Amino acid sequence: MSEHVVSVKSYVGIFAILIVLTATTAGVSFIDLGPLNTVVALTIAVCKALLVALFFMHLRRSSHLTWVFATAGVFWLLILLAFLLGDVFSRGWIHQPTGWGG
Repeated sequence: MSEHVVSVKSYVGIFAILIVLTATTAGVSFIDLGPLNTVVALTIAVCKALLVALFFMHLRRSSHLTWVFATAGVFWLLILLAFLLGDVFSRGWIHQPTGWGG
């Protein structure tokens, strides 16, 4: 099995991009975008997570089996988020009793 050697220059470049994206997240947090604040912050966070997974975790040049497990992890996260959002959005559907005097 041949190992792919990643240069220090590419690590430093990816690190610089991550720092710029972090500064962008901090800068955008001071701007009122209304409902788009969350969308912009999550988009930047997904970009940073992809960079870390692809380059620092060496997912970019790994085997297909590693890609399957990484995809399964992301799919499992989406399932958990779907259940979480289903719980949060359905909390007002059931009438809550008011107690003894109600």
